[in-house]
Amino acid sequence: MLKTAWQFIKFDKPKSIGVIVGILISTFLIGQQLGVFFFLTGLMGSLATNVKADVWVVDSKTNDVNQLGSLDIRTLRAVQALPGVKEAFPVLITGAASNYSNGTSGAITLIGVDISKLNTVLDSSKILTGKPSDLQMDGAVSVEFFEKKNMGDNIALGTPLEINGKRAVFALQTKGFRSFGSSICVTTIERARFFSNRSVNNISAVLVKVQPGTTAEQVVANINGSLTGVRAWPSEKLAKSTIAKILGSSGIALSTGTLIIFALIAGFFIIGLTMYSSALDRLKDYGTLKAIGAGNGFVRGLIFTQAILFAIVGFTIGMLLLEGFRTGVAKSGLIFSFSPLLILGMFSTIALISLGGASFALRRISSIEPASVFR
Repeated sequence: MLKTAWQFIKFDKPKSIGVIVGILISTFLIGQQLGVFFFLTGLMGSLATNVKADVWVVDSKTNDVNQLGSLDIRTLRAVQALPGVKEAFPVLITGAASNYSNGTSGAITLIGVDISKLNTVLDSSKILTGKPSDLQMDGAVSVEFFEKKNMGDNIALGTPLEINGKRAVFALQTKGFRSFGSSICVTTIERARFFSNRSVNNISAVLVKVQPGTTAEQVVANINGSLTGVRAWPSEKLAKSTIAKILGSSGIALSTGTLIIFALIAGFFIIGLTMYSSALDRLKDYGTLKAIGAGNGFVRGLIFTQAILFAIVGFTIGMLLLEGFRTGVAKSGLIFSFSPLLILGMFSTIALISLGGASFALRRISSIEPASVFR
């Protein structure tokens, strides 16, 4: 049957190409939208996961790491005294206006941490050029490689800029240390206060590392049960809460879902109508098969085998094009990947579309009388 199905496909090349094109377009559009969606959701909660901390202690009303409230510095002392806490240190996260050497301006997010904890916040895997100790220099801030266009194009170390009208300089480059909405600049907590005119008594969060043998959930329970006015989150849960809040208040999920649905519908009808047209042109061939003894079951299997072959070829080509797109946009910072399970799910969806489209042709072919080929 497989050989016969392949012969049918090769015989009508124009329509076979049409079906394959419909499948690869659906594959590419679905994969592209999913990839962009994964990239955006990854950015939404990246601040909570990029910073190396087990637990975040934030304002009690905060459920979005990108919109932190204000805490009193005394919260830090209270957290440090709780059981299960190996170390706790403050972080100040605040928005600021910046002016660059080429005359452009923009908005940034300043992350200020204690000078002794810069190595904790800035994972070495995220550092492209320089080292955390370089941020001790006067006016020193980090700059993100993928935010080059948003930060004046020139992000070479030593390049001057202004933050809220005060002199600063790029002293370290990160790559992949990003957030949702604005560019991140890491500096010391004292300098972040200086740039933003924040009080020495104000912080945005307390970052906690738990003691060995203690889980983050246990420390979270201790903090939430002992302190009022604050809420502790495991880093991963805060990231998930952030993603849920942003998706719930924006149209990103609806927009992506709508485009994927239209890609599925378009693929279904392109495949279905093309296979139906091909079936009309081959009615006598299918009738001949019935006349020499092939039953509806064999014909049905033949049609579905063609559909699966179309799905395999179209999906393979579509994934190759998608891989080219993924590699190309990765250079500009739009980075995403697909797990083997997701790829299997995408192929299963495409195969179902192809089989569903084949049902158009099957309904017409099943009604053919074997004797019709002799008329």
